[in-house]
Amino acid sequence: MKNEKLTTDEYNALEFIRRGARTDRVNACVGRNAKRLSGLKMISYGRDGRVDLTEKGQQVLFLRACIEALTALEADPAASVPGDVAQFLIRKSHIAQREDGSFEVTARGLESLADIRAQEDR
Repeated sequence: MKNEKLTTDEYNALEFIRRGARTDRVNACVGRNAKRLSGLKMISYGRDGRVDLTEKGQQVLFLRACIEALTALEADPAASVPGDVAQFLIRKSHIAQREDGSFEVTARGLESLADIRAQEDR
């Protein structure tokens, strides 16, 4: 299996494409990372040269948003969490909503964060 660990620059390129980059020539960040992201099947090129996120690219960005939300909530229960991310994490029992509307990371969420951190250290 290929190494699919992405750099911050590669995540930034995916995010830029998600927001509407038209070609890899528009932004240096996208241009630097397009070949690898295309090889990992996270972006695709249209016949007109347009760059689009694939479903896999969208999933990678969503997963990153979930990890960032869990990390933020672990540090501060009042941290802001996007609605779709909060719904997913609640459904997966990684966070629970408090009576005051804030969220707390559950034991399962803390386990997941510990696993993620252990994999990052490898």
